[in-house]
Amino acid sequence: MNELTEPQRQFLTKYGFDPAVFARWQEDLVAGRLSKAGNAVTEELLAPPEGTIQKLPAGNSKAARDLEKLGRTAIAAGHVGVVVLNGGMATRFGGVVKGVVPVLGKERTFLALCCEDILAAQRAHGGTVPLFLMNSFATDAATKAHFAEHGHFGLPEGQIHHFTQFVALRLEKNGTLFRLANGEPSFYGPGHGDFAPAFRKHCLPQFLARGGKYLLVRNVDNLGARIDPLILGHHIASQTAVTVELAPKWPEDVGGSPYLYRGRTQLVEQVRYPAGFDPNIVDVFNTNTFTFSAAALDRDFDLGWYYVEKEVEGRKAVQVEHLIGELTAHLPTNFLQVRRQGAKTRFLPIKVPADLDAARAEIAEMYDSTGGGE
Repeated sequence: MNELTEPQRQFLTKYGFDPAVFARWQEDLVAGRLSKAGNAVTEELLAPPEGTIQKLPAGNSKAARDLEKLGRTAIAAGHVGVVVLNGGMATRFGGVVKGVVPVLGKERTFLALCCEDILAAQRAHGGTVPLFLMNSFATDAATKAHFAEHGHFGLPEGQIHHFTQFVALRLEKNGTLFRLANGEPSFYGPGHGDFAPAFRKHCLPQFLARGGKYLLVRNVDNLGARIDPLILGHHIASQTAVTVELAPKWPEDVGGSPYLYRGRTQLVEQVRYPAGFDPNIVDVFNTNTFTFSAAALDRDFDLGWYYVEKEVEGRKAVQVEHLIGELTAHLPTNFLQVRRQGAKTRFLPIKVPADLDAARAEIAEMYDSTGGGE
């Protein structure tokens, strides 16, 4: 780290950089322990046992009404918070801060729609739902400015909590620092696996002290991941630490799925698939939307670090990431298949501008015709 300037070292310290972990990455990269091949699981991935993946009861059934009542009661009691994973650098979206991008008209951005959903849930069920935004060094300032410029989208300022994930340095394949064309090091956020330790450090004690019990954790760009008392009630009734929302798998989908691995059903992401593995032994995949029982997050988790290649300024850089879904290897988990189509879809991700253009009418129907969180 001696080759960094003092301001660069101060920047890293501000965002919780761990020099010891970084030095280990460099050693493992040189030794070949950190590599694409090294990401792969070391034992067989199997389809989960029958009955592992749950489905929601029919909407007009007594079972559904009972689950909805559980969820509504928790929302009304102030037991629920929303965490938005807002640290991504949106390389496929032109490198913008995606949360501030307009979705419906000029004012209704990704983050504005998230706030609309919270307000709708509070109107429908009562209670106060705090909003936690896990920003990164790349999104923090723009996100805070966006909320300030828009009067916090109708939410009291004290109901919104910004916290930052950690930071790391990109590497060359030989373990040296990857430098940009201007000679500066290249910083990045090391993945949404930062959620558990960053939230615990910055927000969890206060949330628990105020009576918080459940957290909906979602990507900023998944416009289907709204507050739903039925989903929440299903999680509460499961008496597990985390509920994972799974969508039916379509042919073009990429991403992880639940597999039986080392005697436990858990999410395994695509980066960990061994050569020749057929992921279609499971017909659902991870939407990266979770409901956590907050108290279960008050501990350390030993998550794996995985080798990822990223194109930066036309060159291949190495970055090391960890994954939020791997928490299912450590916590009792409820796997729940959710809807993927229609106005009540739980999975409508916007990864590139073309996705937004194609889905705008569907988004308008979702947010203007169904009452948001109702």
